[in-house]
Amino acid sequence: MAAVQILVTGSIASDHLMTFNGRFADSLVVEQLDKISLSFLADNLEIRRGGIAANIAFGMANLGMRPVLVGAVGEDFIAYRSWLERHGVDCESVLVSATKHTARFVCTTDKDMAQIATFYAGAMSEARMIELGPIASRVGGADYVLIGANDPQAMLRHTRECRTRRIPFIADPSQQLAFSDGPQIREMIEGASYLITNEYEARLTEQKTGWSREEIAARVEHRVTTHGKDGVSIETPGEETIHVGVAAVDRLADPTGVGDAFRAGFLSGLAAGLGHRRCAEMGSVLAAHVIETVGTQEYELSKRSFLTRLADAYGEDSAREIAPHLKCPRP
Repeated sequence: MAAVQILVTGSIASDHLMTFNGRFADSLVVEQLDKISLSFLADNLEIRRGGIAANIAFGMANLGMRPVLVGAVGEDFIAYRSWLERHGVDCESVLVSATKHTARFVCTTDKDMAQIATFYAGAMSEARMIELGPIASRVGGADYVLIGANDPQAMLRHTRECRTRRIPFIADPSQQLAFSDGPQIREMIEGASYLITNEYEARLTEQKTGWSREEIAARVEHRVTTHGKDGVSIETPGEETIHVGVAAVDRLADPTGVGDAFRAGFLSGLAAGLGHRRCAEMGSVLAAHVIETVGTQEYELSKRSFLTRLADAYGEDSAREIAPHLKCPRP
């Protein structure tokens, strides 16, 4: 089977995470909130690579795929680009803004786990300028385009272009569902080859579009819904629903990026031509690696360890079927 080429569009960002060894509440004067002016002395700072599209592409590359990352960044992306390319991600089609910095999430957490955070979209707003056609031509065609959370206008443009060019697309609106209205969401998912959401997002999609679960199922080819500790379900009209449980984890370190890792594994399975059950099993095992690690791109995996975890979670048949398609950089 010929290799399946997947373009991964969405956010590319960095997270700047600080901790404050005190309580924000102790510095708040309720009667003066309209004149608030506060500063806190942070105890430490962690800068982590992130962004939905970058996390997914990183995961796919670690499984031996060659994902094409599509998004917008600033000129400060140089070191991040080097990291991604060193791990096998094609970054040739990332747009570099001449005026704006790469998107950034800045968050301070106090000892009560209260948070004060700011998200700077920055260059992400220029993703709406990206044309997919030339990218598909450069890489020899696109079999799927994943349309992940991004600048809303970019998401709509990519969706419309996929329809015009008849490129199958995977709708993955995730975080942008909360900020999009019904007509926008309907346009983003109508005719998708796959709709991927978590359980809450699935209900939010139904609420905002006004479409029932059955009506959404009639408008997409496949619906993939993650259920946290209860695994994932894949629904295809006219077929029995597939349920796949989660893979066991050694420790719960940080849930950030777990959904992106699942998508990376699932898409890697699609790229390899595997059935939906095996795709979901790959996604669940990669998600287990991420939840055991602090940071969305700090995990390491080898082909041997990945297959062992597949066999432990889903049986030897799973590992045996997936093994020929797994081309991890580390044996």
